[in-house]
Amino acid sequence: MSDRENDNSPEPKETETRKDVSDDHLPGERRSGELAGSDDPFADPGLPPHEPRRQDIDERAAKRSERTVALLFTVSMLATIGFIVSYVAIPIDRIVYIWPIGHISGLNFALGLTLGLALFCIGAGAIHWARTLMSDEERSEERHAVTATPEVKAHVLEEFRKGAEESGIGRRKLVRNTMLGAMALVPLSGVVLLRDLGPLPEDKLRRTAWREGSLIVNENTGEPLRPEDIQVGSLTQAMPSDIDHHDHDFHAEIAKAAVMLVRLEPEDIKDQRSADWGHEGILCFSKICTHIGCPATLYEQQTHHALCPCHQSTFDLSDGARVLFGPAGHPLPQLRITVNDEGFLQALGDFEEPPGPSFWERG
Repeated sequence: MSDRENDNSPEPKETETRKDVSDDHLPGERRSGELAGSDDPFADPGLPPHEPRRQDIDERAAKRSERTVALLFTVSMLATIGFIVSYVAIPIDRIVYIWPIGHISGLNFALGLTLGLALFCIGAGAIHWARTLMSDEERSEERHAVTATPEVKAHVLEEFRKGAEESGIGRRKLVRNTMLGAMALVPLSGVVLLRDLGPLPEDKLRRTAWREGSLIVNENTGEPLRPEDIQVGSLTQAMPSDIDHHDHDFHAEIAKAAVMLVRLEPEDIKDQRSADWGHEGILCFSKICTHIGCPATLYEQQTHHALCPCHQSTFDLSDGARVLFGPAGHPLPQLRITVNDEGFLQALGDFEEPPGPSFWERG
């Protein structure tokens, strides 16, 4: 018989019985907030016990915090008022020296300083209010379904009511009123900045550089024009003699005062008023298109039409420059002209209506 068959020893067993492992580290095995063993890698540290702040137990400290918050909100209001005053009172070209920045715009410095202070004080006041006067007790809740039950909704409303009560917004009227004042004034800064969309037009859009007696000069050469310089069927671009290419506001003025001279046979002029405002068939119209202000100087000799190249507005210069086609809203304004004692063409005054595109104040 083999040794295997003669071996009466018992079958081998488990080497050792495994040590029971405690499952108390699992979240389901502990109450919420209960600390686990130090050897647990998933230990829930829980929440530390709530420690009251000084303002919670000392009403005088709470009053000091309340006054601090109110002071910050009040400074914000004063800074907003300072922003508006600076915008109105400080000239845009005022340069000041600020150490260590150097020479900068006084208006930009004042606006940045006051607006920054106004916004900072609102934020600082809100943070100080939350950290010293509002409730700071931490609470944990179990996760719940996305859709709230009526009980949860009622609970949320109740918590909101309690939060509003704990914040003191109803009880601490000084903080509430100064906060509302600061929040109400800060938007005024943006309203004031709307003025910076451009200077107030006043009547600048209604008047140009043309005056009674202004000589009509060639826009290219700057020489005064005589009637014999304008040939039948030709178109000449001109401007008033009162402005110069070297003037600092030349581009603003020429944008309104630029004109074009066209000479027609007297019998071809259909509008009698237009003929009376001209001289020997020479008519003077604004060359600024009444749509968006492009130069409408593409002239068609046979039809006496002036075309704007931007959006194809077409004007009949033989019929008071009325609109024949395109988006332009009204005819090109005509300038009354005559000849002075020296034989040069001159204006009898300004346009009777504003040249260029329509604007909302035009009426």
